[in-house]
Amino acid sequence: MKQLITGIFLFAVCFSSAQSNSKKVVFIIADGIPADVIEKANTPNLKKIASEGGYTRAYVGGEKGGYSQTPTISANGYNDLLTATWVNKHNVWDNDIKDPNYHYWTIFRYLKNNQPEKKIAIFSTWLDNRTKLVGESLPQTGNIKFDYTSDGYELDTAKFPHDKQSQYTHLIDERVSKDAAACIKVNAPDLSWVYLEYTDDMGHRYGDSPQQLQAISYVDEQVGRIWDAIGYRRKKFNEDWLIVITTDHGRDAVKGRNHGGQSDRERTTWIFTNAKNLNEHFKDNPGIVDITPSIAEFLNVHIPAENAKEIDGVSFIGKISATNPAAEIQGDDINVQWKAIEQSGEAKIWLATTNNFKQGGEDKYELLGKAPLNDGHFSFSIKDKPSSFYKIVIEAPHNYLNRWVIVKQQ
Repeated sequence: MKQLITGIFLFAVCFSSAQSNSKKVVFIIADGIPADVIEKANTPNLKKIASEGGYTRAYVGGEKGGYSQTPTISANGYNDLLTATWVNKHNVWDNDIKDPNYHYWTIFRYLKNNQPEKKIAIFSTWLDNRTKLVGESLPQTGNIKFDYTSDGYELDTAKFPHDKQSQYTHLIDERVSKDAAACIKVNAPDLSWVYLEYTDDMGHRYGDSPQQLQAISYVDEQVGRIWDAIGYRRKKFNEDWLIVITTDHGRDAVKGRNHGGQSDRERTTWIFTNAKNLNEHFKDNPGIVDITPSIAEFLNVHIPAENAKEIDGVSFIGKISATNPAAEIQGDDINVQWKAIEQSGEAKIWLATTNNFKQGGEDKYELLGKAPLNDGHFSFSIKDKPSSFYKIVIEAPHNYLNRWVIVKQQ
């Protein structure tokens, strides 16, 4: 009898251990590193992470020449990631962050709304990331509150005196990365954002240069200490960790000092991740807006349908049905297209001629019809639907896609 009880106890312990495989995420933004530069830099820790998952080039800047074209500026890029939308929705046009549209939720708000017991953390060289972009404690963001924070050091000129070479920024990056590693090792937040700035400072100051490559080597060391903390948690507590590292913009092709425009080099970024279940979209030039849907997929975060219809990104983890939506007026019709990833199932095409969501309202969608997913197209007449604005949603089995058609006034 004693042996039976012991056996039952051991089974329960082992079962409990197996079930403790909780999911955790860290995403890191290392500011202002072009893809061609990160690819030639010495980055052993980033490559170690990619060996478990993958590396790909990516993009920022929205649709070049289209309604979602987004300046390749830092705060814009951060909010593209956080909200999985481009600037025409989230309304962060520059680093002043004057009037963010909080109706487009951040990944932190989605997590807290769906799983309020989860812990969130931010480790940042720029305080505005927490107070303005995520909007901590604001009624507009549901009074979201971080459980762990390490930021605002750029305002502490006593501990971090501002020198002309921006060495203080490197020291702050060192502080927040060490704080992130320590917090992960001890507290294991469920979702953490680490932001590192020094690489952008070196880009602005020196452009394509040995100084920028040195700054990238610092980033690799900082990522390495965070990765070591994750390794400790994975080994000791059997936790399942996802890490995603990216940048917010590239740099100009002349000297590499500037950014903000729509040149290929300014728009071309990159992603390193340890994700195992990468899908076809990961190698098909993903956007920075695809990171939040990927995190949500990994953490099993349910995004409400009214929000999901607005998201511009598509997960590069797990199952997806379609990508690359397009829509244009052709005579009296609107022709809708998409790239089918799955070859079975159907796409439902929805239409609204309002954008009430932007003000926190509701858009009433009309189901226009269905099409085989692998057809990749659907057309509908607008003769009886006169409007200057058409919001189209493609509902596929595993994800939504959306496009706007804006009629130019004569």
